[in-house]
Amino acid sequence: MPGSISRLLVANRGEIALRVIRACRELDVESVAVCSTADAGAPHVRAADRAVTIGPPHPRDSYLNCAAIIDAARETGADAVHPGYGFLSEAPEMAAACADAGLTWVGPPADVIARLGSKIEARRMMQAAGVPIVPGETPADQTDAGLAVAAGRVGYPLLLKASAGGGGRGMRTVRTPDRLSEAIDEARRESASAFGDGTLYVERLLVSPRHVEVQIVADDAGRVVHLHERDCSIQRRHQKVVEEAPAPGLTPAVRARLTDAAVSAARAAGYRNAGTVEFLVDGAGDDATVAFLEMNTRLQVEHPVTELVTGRDLVHAQLAVAAGAGLPWSQDEITVRGHAVESRVYAERPAEGFLPDAGTLLRYREPVGPGIRVDAGVVEGGVVSPAYDALLAKLVVHGETRAQALARARAALARYVVLGVRTNIDLLSRILRHPRVVEGPVDTGFLDSELDGLLADEDEGPALALAAALAVDARLSPASPQAGPPAADAAPSAGAGLDPWTTLGGWRLS
Repeated sequence: MPGSISRLLVANRGEIALRVIRACRELDVESVAVCSTADAGAPHVRAADRAVTIGPPHPRDSYLNCAAIIDAARETGADAVHPGYGFLSEAPEMAAACADAGLTWVGPPADVIARLGSKIEARRMMQAAGVPIVPGETPADQTDAGLAVAAGRVGYPLLLKASAGGGGRGMRTVRTPDRLSEAIDEARRESASAFGDGTLYVERLLVSPRHVEVQIVADDAGRVVHLHERDCSIQRRHQKVVEEAPAPGLTPAVRARLTDAAVSAARAAGYRNAGTVEFLVDGAGDDATVAFLEMNTRLQVEHPVTELVTGRDLVHAQLAVAAGAGLPWSQDEITVRGHAVESRVYAERPAEGFLPDAGTLLRYREPVGPGIRVDAGVVEGGVVSPAYDALLAKLVVHGETRAQALARARAALARYVVLGVRTNIDLLSRILRHPRVVEGPVDTGFLDSELDGLLADEDEGPALALAAALAVDARLSPASPQAGPPAADAAPSAGAGLDPWTTLGGWRLS
């Protein structure tokens, strides 16, 4: 590994921890996993060269415990920390703690995270740099009356948004003035609970925008490159569900405006390492409105679609920049080939309000084939815990064209077998078959407006019946699923003691 990173602690879990550990293997860097007591036998723990248990299951006592992570790095002799995404990845105090401990932080400096983590400060910074922003106001008077005055100036419909965080928490849509007071109370309360800060700002609601983001990487020398754009408009309650790259339907002029603005934003922030600049795009053709939304100071969940269309490894680049080696590519070297689509596979019950599901994975088979990549954090026989995010895996496919990528994604979803917990796989298949998605770009309101139709007539009966049979078989079979995952090429019916029709004698499902 260029520079000084020889042993990297991955301060995360699940698929992103495995993703970073894989990069460590490729770069001959030793990896250290951290885990809660609930994750003692998790795949990321088994994959790492070393592992340290840092606390009980609740994230507050383990994965969000800065001191425990620093202690684990010292105990194992790690010289760098990669935060993944979520948890402490955008916590300036974690970046500062690493710097104070003499550890290399694989991400931007603490002061940059802090500035960009405040939506108010980020807007001011972008305005000063000439980056277009969504019309809005951040009133110094944060009383209900002060926010109402700001709302009147911005105009309806509008969004109330938490200044201190993202992910849809602390966000409320207000279409008419009579809803404002209630929305302020809800947004302020949720923001204070999630981020410890109830500060709100008021932003004009673009009625039918697309959510388009640009991947950037910057180094210590001030060089910044972009890796083109992704479309993340298929989302539910501001949480992304399906992403694709490049964004369909953009003109070359709009693409250039997006990427130029993203590079300007990174330079204005004094950015370093990998980050994502998010925009709203409203309208069509060269006259489409482009407006800065926020900047994420970490690796994004959807980074694989960018990797597949550019052929560049973003985690490799993160480690190189953090080690002081500089950017591994010039802007001219980064081109786009084909199209990629990512579908987020969750353990959840879409027909029941998307409640997360938990339990043992009695069957888990990933699709394989040309152009298919699965970034997963689970294995067959493992337990999906209610203590953590419900994301099981990311199914990412690449094709020469958008039509081929969508078709390949639909075919892969049809071969994705998950039994033991309920998932959103059927919903993902329906989304990718929907005429509006097949025909071209959709706006951020697509999923909310089409959800009832997408969920209609969903039949989980066969899967639940087979899961019940497997659960009984698992109790009766001498072969425990906890022994580990099956061979990658094993058929679903392979393995001793895995056939309930023989194990259970005359017992039958009815």
